[in-house]
Amino acid sequence: MKVVPDGGDLDLSRILRPGDRIVIGQACGEPTTLIEALVAQGPISQGPIPQGLTPQGRDIGGLSAFIATSFSGLFAPKATDGLSVSSMGAIGTLRSLTKAHRLSVIPCHVSQVGPMIEAGIIGCDVAFIQVSPADTEGDHSCGLISDYVRAAVTKARVVVAEVNDQVPFTYGETIPASAIDHAVHTSRPPVEVAPARIGETDRAIAGHAAPFIEDGSVIQTGIGAVPDAILRLLHDRKDLGVHSGMLGDGLVDLIESGVVTNARKPIDRGVSVNGALIGTRRLYDFAHRNPQIRMCATSYTHDAAVLSRLDHFVTINSAMEVDLTGQVNAEQSGAAYLGGTGGQADFVRAGARSPGGHAIIALPATAKRGTVSRITAALSGPVTTARSDVDVIVTEFGAAELKGRTLAERTRRLVAIAHPDFQEELAREAHSIQQRGY
Repeated sequence: MKVVPDGGDLDLSRILRPGDRIVIGQACGEPTTLIEALVAQGPISQGPIPQGLTPQGRDIGGLSAFIATSFSGLFAPKATDGLSVSSMGAIGTLRSLTKAHRLSVIPCHVSQVGPMIEAGIIGCDVAFIQVSPADTEGDHSCGLISDYVRAAVTKARVVVAEVNDQVPFTYGETIPASAIDHAVHTSRPPVEVAPARIGETDRAIAGHAAPFIEDGSVIQTGIGAVPDAILRLLHDRKDLGVHSGMLGDGLVDLIESGVVTNARKPIDRGVSVNGALIGTRRLYDFAHRNPQIRMCATSYTHDAAVLSRLDHFVTINSAMEVDLTGQVNAEQSGAAYLGGTGGQADFVRAGARSPGGHAIIALPATAKRGTVSRITAALSGPVTTARSDVDVIVTEFGAAELKGRTLAERTRRLVAIAHPDFQEELAREAHSIQQRGY
C-alpha cells in the first residue's frame, strides 16, 4: 500500500489509466480530497487547482465516474469538463448536472448498484472511497457510507482510500488495510447535510403519517423536512426499531430519549441497521464507536429476504407526484429530473407486505407555490413505484389507504387528500375510471 500523507502531491496520472471507470463513495461518505484531485487533474478541466495538488495528470483521457448521490457540490458542470459522470439519480447537488444535461442517469434500485458493480455492468476499474483510521487489527471502518463500497473495493483494479481522521469509526462494514492500494491521509470535516426547515405543511403531513407507527414498529425513513417532522411526533412511542437505507440527525433524539431501543425486532435486536449516515457532526459523533448503530451493505439493508423477517415494518418515502390510480413518480417533474429510484420500491414492497406494517408515500398536495397539484390524473414522469405495490399515500389533507382497494375507490380516496383547489377538476378526471372500473 502506498501512503500519501496529508493529501499532498496526489498525482492521479500515476494511478489512473486512460478510459478508467471510477466508482466513488456517495453522500456524506464522499472522499472529497480524491474528488478534488480528479476534478483538478482530469482531462480538459480548466478549474482552479486546489491547494496541495498538482496540475499533473490533465492528459488522462476518457475517464468516467459513477456516484449514486452527492452533497459535496464538487460535481459542478464546469468542474467536470471532460469527465463523464453517471448516477442512479439527481439526488443532492447532482441536480446541477442534470440541468446542464451532463449527468447520465442509470434507472435502478439502490439495491441493484452493488450487484451491478460485481457483475461488471457498472464498470469499476478504480474505487475512490473514504474510510476512518484503522483499528488495532488494521481494519478501516466504512464510516458514513457502506452501501456499495465493499462491492467497489472487491471489483476494482486499484483502490484509493481517503483515510480521514474526522470520519467516525462505525461498526459493521470494514475495509482491511490489505485491500487498499493507495491511502491518502487527510484531516477535514466530512460532508454534512443540515436538517431541513420544517414548515406548517410538513407538520400537517407528519400528523397524518405518525398514527401508522405504533409501539414496537420498525421504521425506515429518508432525510428531509417531512421525515424529520414525523420523527418528532414519535417521542411517546415505546421500543421502536430501525432498519433503513439512510439515517439523519433525527435518529439521535429518538435513541437518546429511549424511544428507539430495537428491543422488539425479530432480527438485529438492540441495533439500528443502516447503510448511510446523512447529517451533521452531531450524528457523526453519536455514531462513533456506538454499538447501537450498525452500518451494512445494501445486500443486507435492502434485501427482500431480510426485510421479510421484519414485522410491523413501517416505511416512509417521498414522491414528486401520484396519479389517481396510485402510481408514484419520485424522479422527474415534467422536463426536470430531480430525484431518483433509490430504495423506494424495495422498501415499499417490504412495508406493504409486513404483518402489521405499512408503506407510506408522503408528499405535499401541491407544488410551485400551490399552482400545481401533486395528485394528478396522469404522471408527468416515470413510474417509480407501481400502483400494485402502493399502500398508503399521505398529504397535508389526510391519508389514503390504497392497498386492496379497487381503482374506482382509489380515485375517490386520492381526490379526498388533494388540495381543495384541485378536487373538482380531479373528480371529473376520476369519473371515467369510476364508470369503467379500471
